[in-house]
Amino acid sequence: MKKMILSILVDNTAGVLSRVSGLFSRRGYNIDSLTVSETENPEFSRMTVAVTGEDLILEQIKKQLSKLEDVKEILELKSGESVVRELILVKVKVEPKERQAMEALVNIYRGNIVDVAMTSLTIELTGSQAKLDAFLRLLDGFEIKELVRTGITGLLRGFEEEKRSAE
Repeated sequence: MKKMILSILVDNTAGVLSRVSGLFSRRGYNIDSLTVSETENPEFSRMTVAVTGEDLILEQIKKQLSKLEDVKEILELKSGESVVRELILVKVKVEPKERQAMEALVNIYRGNIVDVAMTSLTIELTGSQAKLDAFLRLLDGFEIKELVRTGITGLLRGFEEEKRSAE
């Protein structure tokens, strides 16, 4: 099984998300991660979709997506050719005597403490899925009160975009 991350430029119109996600569900494909936002041009949105499957199925997904009228461009965000990130917010129960150690851990991972309460800290951390997973493993022994992940988002590196434009 292979993981593929697609950056899909679509028309910014009502129902586009439903049509794209419907394509996946109708064919029995699972979406591992999905993020959507308006681009620098309000006429378009960019969807970042992470899927896992065999090579044949992944190619079929790209072909089916390209047939949708709302889809303007599909790019595969490959490792080394793109910048891919995810954001987590995690609220951790932390006693006063543990705060200094937690602050040091957050600093090592270049995170931010975005909320402080008497018995908890809310931490914001951005990076690769591997980095975020490693950080969460280090929280073993602490009670995670709440956790949310944004899902993967990414763009081609500038050099790769320039290469594509020249072709």
